[in-house]
Amino acid sequence: MSDLSTGLAFLNSILWHEYVLYAIVGTGVLFTVWSGFSQYWALRHGPAVVRGKYDDPNDPGAINHFQALATALSATVGLGNIGGVALAIALGGPGAVFWMWVVGLLGMAIKLTEVTLTMLYRNTEDPDNPHGGPMWVAARALQHKGWPRLGRTIGIVFCVSLLASTATGGNMFQAWNVGEITQTYYGVPTWVSGIVLALIVGAVIIGGIRRIGRFAATVVPLMVAAYLVAGIWVLAANITEVPAMFALIVKSAFAPSEAAGAFIGGSAASAFLFGMKRAIFSNEAGQGSSPMVHAAAKTDEPVREGIVAGLEPFIDTIVVCTFTALIILSTGIWSRAPDMPFAAEPAFAETAQGWALTDTELAGDDWYAGDSVSVVVRAGENETTANSLHRISGNVVAVADGFVAQWNVFLGAEKPELVSDGFYRDYVGATLTAKAFDSVTPGLGKWVITIAVWLFALSTMISWSYYGEQAIVFLGGEKPVLVYKIAYCGLIIVATLGFVKTNADLDNVIGTGTGIIMFANIPILWMFGYQAMRAYKNYIARLKAGQVGPDHPAPSIDDLLSGRDVMR
Repeated sequence: MSDLSTGLAFLNSILWHEYVLYAIVGTGVLFTVWSGFSQYWALRHGPAVVRGKYDDPNDPGAINHFQALATALSATVGLGNIGGVALAIALGGPGAVFWMWVVGLLGMAIKLTEVTLTMLYRNTEDPDNPHGGPMWVAARALQHKGWPRLGRTIGIVFCVSLLASTATGGNMFQAWNVGEITQTYYGVPTWVSGIVLALIVGAVIIGGIRRIGRFAATVVPLMVAAYLVAGIWVLAANITEVPAMFALIVKSAFAPSEAAGAFIGGSAASAFLFGMKRAIFSNEAGQGSSPMVHAAAKTDEPVREGIVAGLEPFIDTIVVCTFTALIILSTGIWSRAPDMPFAAEPAFAETAQGWALTDTELAGDDWYAGDSVSVVVRAGENETTANSLHRISGNVVAVADGFVAQWNVFLGAEKPELVSDGFYRDYVGATLTAKAFDSVTPGLGKWVITIAVWLFALSTMISWSYYGEQAIVFLGGEKPVLVYKIAYCGLIIVATLGFVKTNADLDNVIGTGTGIIMFANIPILWMFGYQAMRAYKNYIARLKAGQVGPDHPAPSIDDLLSGRDVMR
């Protein structure tokens, strides 16, 4: 994995260069100002649309507004909210949360724009099974301008990028987290979880968008509510810490975060970088993914679905991600003391590659071969942490009389000096959040987070399978879809075979997929965003004048969840 991770790290340095982040922020600022702060209308008008007051069974589409939002949220409100937030804090410090908020607010305008564009150009040749997304926007918009080949080429580039993101962030990241947390708490081999996940996902996605919509409309509200209720219990136990955590988040966004325990520190730049990356991964603003499921919504008003989509980053990032961040920060699990003291302090020896730690004997029998551990050392400047602290990772290996940690070689020229008086278990991604729950009520994380991780991962993988399917349809029609679905389920199993070990490895994998897809989608927004803004302003003017309904009372909750309110 080391060579692959090194290669992905280099690619990430290009895809996530600071100028790329500035471009994304600039895109959000542009459409926020251009739309006259569309976030206001998303929060004011969006809930009424989602409630079904504007649903019409005679409009083209396959699912209602609520099912479209629930399906899109099932892709965004997932392990990015549990594991992604933990990654952001572990690598960038508390300040990363502030930049997640910024992306969440700006992302509302980006989502509205990209979904409105998709609705303007969606393919409704089969009104009960429409197709849409940035690839259709590029292909159809440029065809109208007399450049069909260029439009098709841009659409193909986007679809290839989408498939890369589908395979990594939408699929393998989810499955990996499920395998890790299930093994940590229950001793179930990760590959077993992978097989179970693949079978469940396969059973749902075979039924198409209507089955996916019904699944999401039922599962998403329940899983979010259950997670929030359990989280309130944790926050209540640390309620006095919450105001200080908000202050820490804001302060750390603009100044280096000091090292503390397991956290080795972070610069303001690293907080910005990791907060932006994880928020974009979590709410998918600018990726062009969720427009594909919104394209299936029954409506004859393109902007109306765009306004519904504007709610996604608010729910995902401002509400759920903040909730997770406060849990992690207020419990102190992110900056905890070493999990286990050294029985005998390991020593460094200089080798041809760098500095090597002697193998370390591990006490206890609650280890698994392949578990990851780490120590904190001081050795030369670390640009990411804005100090001289570094983390050396190691892997747990089974030996005749127990377990030992075998450490990776430290590549710095200066001999490292141990800072921690023990070593840390590497609680990667969602496992760190689970440990935060456990710190308040032992065993709570074992049940709540494990169940949440399974549900969040399933819902995300099911929704992202549909996104990838739309790319396949654009590239080759309906015939290859079944082969794609089989391959998609196979990747779930591959992800649980132990190739990813650390937070840095995980960040490199999902960062690559997310970065590639944005490079394909953002230029499409720049080229055709003016059309979405023109349609948006026209719709808002008609809404203010009372010309766009609603035409009937809201349907019953049962009809809304099942989609019967739009059945013909």
